[in-house]
Amino acid sequence: MTTLRKTILGALCATALGACISAAADQPAYSPGHGTPPWQKPQTLAEKVRAGVPNSFGNISVPLGMGWIRATPCVSGPQTGAMGVHVVSPERLGDAVLDPAKPEALIYEPQGNSYYQLVGVEFIVFAAKWAEANPSGPAPRVDGHLMNYVGAPNRYGLDPFYEIHVWAWENNPLGTFADFNSRVTCEKAGPADNN
Repeated sequence: MTTLRKTILGALCATALGACISAAADQPAYSPGHGTPPWQKPQTLAEKVRAGVPNSFGNISVPLGMGWIRATPCVSGPQTGAMGVHVVSPERLGDAVLDPAKPEALIYEPQGNSYYQLVGVEFIVFAAKWAEANPSGPAPRVDGHLMNYVGAPNRYGLDPFYEIHVWAWENNPLGTFADFNSRVTCEKAGPADNN
């Protein structure tokens, strides 16, 4: 290799390396396993949920201190798995807006000793509210995913509603949008989780 080619290649490599180091320095801090890196646009609904729900909501007391309310005891599955404890935003339940970054419910799995792990979310819209806002519109969807209809009466004592679960922090062998997660359990639920 001639000296001129070595000089040109050396200059290109140094320039490219400098650009890479500079670009890396401009990126926000990111911890692997905590959602989509901030410099990448979330693609899946689960990634959009992780990007939209504040990290501080991993601690159940944070949303509860911000006006969210505990809506269910620890909900177990009819045959296997569970949903967990639902904490809902009354404000979001009262509208007909379905925003991938703003779920109506957060789902926590009891870990014992008053500790909870955030495992997923649930998007919920009451059927009457949706029909009022979309009189001739389509069935509700979140980021293109069709929601499930739950009629009344139901085990939650609610008026008819549409829902879809997203297991954004706990892998679900039954599927990302399945109602129950076979890896979630209510076995460590305390007295407050069973009322």
